[in-house]
Amino acid sequence: MPDTANNAPPPEVLSKECRIFIAGHRGMVGSAIHRSLTDAGYKHLIVRTHAELDLLDQRAVHKFFADIPIDYVILAAAKVGGIHANNSYPADFIYQNLMIEANVIEAAFRNGVDRLLFLGSSCIYPKHAPQPMREEDLLSGHLESTNAPYAIAKIAGIKLCESYNRQHGTHYRAAMPTNLYGPNDSFDLENSHVLPALIRKYHLAKLAAGSDRKESIERDTLVFGPLPDDIREALQDPKESLGNNAAATGPVVRLWGSGSPQREFLHVDDLASACITIMGLSDEGYRRLCRNEPRPPERSADGATEPDLSASAGVSHINIGVGTDLTIRELAEIVSSVVGYEGETVWDASKPDGTPRKLLDVSRLKRTGWTPLISLAEGIHATYRWYLEKSAAG
Repeated sequence: MPDTANNAPPPEVLSKECRIFIAGHRGMVGSAIHRSLTDAGYKHLIVRTHAELDLLDQRAVHKFFADIPIDYVILAAAKVGGIHANNSYPADFIYQNLMIEANVIEAAFRNGVDRLLFLGSSCIYPKHAPQPMREEDLLSGHLESTNAPYAIAKIAGIKLCESYNRQHGTHYRAAMPTNLYGPNDSFDLENSHVLPALIRKYHLAKLAAGSDRKESIERDTLVFGPLPDDIREALQDPKESLGNNAAATGPVVRLWGSGSPQREFLHVDDLASACITIMGLSDEGYRRLCRNEPRPPERSADGATEPDLSASAGVSHINIGVGTDLTIRELAEIVSSVVGYEGETVWDASKPDGTPRKLLDVSRLKRTGWTPLISLAEGIHATYRWYLEKSAAG
């Protein structure tokens, strides 16, 4: 995990004695933040499993906050998934995410929690936003249709934090990470994001070429979940494709889309260090980070000049990313090399690509001195090692 000592928060803002509730501590993001805070010496971390606290249950959430003294909330709990999951369950994505964030933020406020960090996603930006996407680009155009319900829920979370701050003087902050990956990610091929899906598909194709493919694939499914029918059927014969390409002479991996969309990827441990940096900023430091430079006045039709008040007011969230991207096709080449897969990759252009490009402008965050420390190749190697260890452990 990256060393965050250079970004250590001031003690008056985030002291080691703070009682911090991490909502979603078992997920990829929440678990990384929990590890990072634990390693940094925070001893009063409060967590609850879904069985212990259902964040969709408003009454239960309010009771929890009323019963447990809490100084800071990190809202990392969310329903997440890739293009297929967003296309298949749009009502689940908008309803569950709206309810989670509304329940937690309102209960936190009602029970005197003054500080909160809400985590969203880079999909909040318009489909054709200028690249790299600045915080100011929020709500400047149409969203990508495949994940619009999820994006709208995350935008609502930003506006909830902004509105509570305006009306009640709270110090609720919002951070929008780019595409994330790392340990504890979901490798469910029906619902996962692109990078974990690539790791598992290439790994399964590699297993299909081995002599003990049946036992190895069964062990993989026990750990990481069942396979879609087309992939399960293809894996029964190593000469068939991982996607039903009957002309293949060996295991073939079939991937959605053209491979041309560009994406940015951040290791979840780097995200955790960025979150600690944002949490540790003083109130004035955070306001300064969110403030926009005033733009030149715009001239109206009658010749009068009018200041751009929206620009001078600032933004309500901070981007978290690496500032560079690559195509999905290039990503697939890196993953296949890391996994050691030597077969063919087939691209199914009949499937949706999603947003053409999603690169974040991270200049605001970098003003704090924070920088990501884990390269993409290093992070994919580490994630695949975690995958293999998890699979071996059963």
